Amino acid sequence: MHEAKMNGFHENGTPEIETFLFTSESVGEGHPDKMCDQISDAVLDAHLKQDPNAKVACETVTKTGMVMLCGEITSNAVVDYQKIVRETVKQIGFDDSSKGFDYKTCSVLVAIEQQSPEIASGVHLEKDEDNVGAGDQGIMFGYATDETQEAMPLTVVLAHKLNAKIAELRRDGTFWWARPDTKSQVTCEYYFDQGACIPIRVHTVVISVQHSEKIGLEQLRSEIMEHVVKTVIPDKYLDSRTVFHINPCGTFIIGGPMGDSGLTGRKIIVDTYGGWGAHGGGAFSGKDFTKVDRSAAYAARWVAKSLVKSGICRRCLVQVSYAIGVAEPLSITIFDYGTSGKTQKELVAIVKKNFDLRPGRILKDLDLKRPIYQKTSTYGHFGRDVFSWEQAKPLIL
Repeated sequence: MHEAKMNGFHENGTPEIETFLFTSESVGEGHPDKMCDQISDAVLDAHLKQDPNAKVACETVTKTGMVMLCGEITSNAVVDYQKIVRETVKQIGFDDSSKGFDYKTCSVLVAIEQQSPEIASGVHLEKDEDNVGAGDQGIMFGYATDETQEAMPLTVVLAHKLNAKIAELRRDGTFWWARPDTKSQVTCEYYFDQGACIPIRVHTVVISVQHSEKIGLEQLRSEIMEHVVKTVIPDKYLDSRTVFHINPCGTFIIGGPMGDSGLTGRKIIVDTYGGWGAHGGGAFSGKDFTKVDRSAAYAARWVAKSLVKSGICRRCLVQVSYAIGVAEPLSITIFDYGTSGKTQKELVAIVKKNFDLRPGRILKDLDLKRPIYQKTSTYGHFGRDVFSWEQAKPLIL
């Protein structure tokens, strides 16, 4: 971009484009909070494999050498929690005490009870599936933007891809020195085009990777730049002004639960839109479809992406709200940021005509009784076409 002159005009007299910076972060599979999300969803999947109607609300806590499951589960499944926890931790890559955590020797504590009978009677008992009530009150948001093919913000797409690439290179042996705990953060420079977000360049990249004591910082930084940053981020977004901070704190040998405690549901912005749009506050992992924190947020994304992919909006935020035990949403609101030729009333009418946002219908339309959830718990719940809510629906206007 040209250097701006005073009063917002360039030398040639054309107005200067006003830009802004926006940042999103992501965390890798071995981050302690993400470990907990994966374990909670592995428990959910284990129940759904045997009992598709299981009611699951499973939280996980981890600290050095310890994992604790707690929550409320009503299910006909017989589940070996010890095995599920250890297999998940092994899959993440914590398989030796030298990495700060070992699936073979960690203690596993289980404090799980049945779902409250009051909630069960109000939400799903003696109700046909279409009219199952919401499992709790709450507000949920879905967001979509045409700035990427995934209809996701570029900042969070790149942040997830950086962590995923590090994990890939760790597993194939290229990064023999890497450990499972990683974090990334991407700042992009944008401008608005009548409400739509247009990314211009990557302004700053931050990456922190847990590592063996057998590698030096300079080698680590060089390998991350060569094999991760330059591979993942398209050249068109990088320039001589892009700033890189790779392991900016120095060595990062102590990681995972040994470095920080972990808890399910503490990475809700990583899981969604990287700070874009809005968030109702409810976490996803460990919850079955009756918990609208999860299912309605998936449905709201489905609605938002369908509106953007249909060309009705270039950028879209959908809000829905529910009351516990009530099937119909209390409110549906669409924000188009000025990118649609439709009025607010017309947009809501299109949504109501094309989508049934009762939890029981969301379940059927998105096929949410399948054991698919552990796959959602890393690298974001949105933006990957393997999930049903990412398949944009052709809209009847």
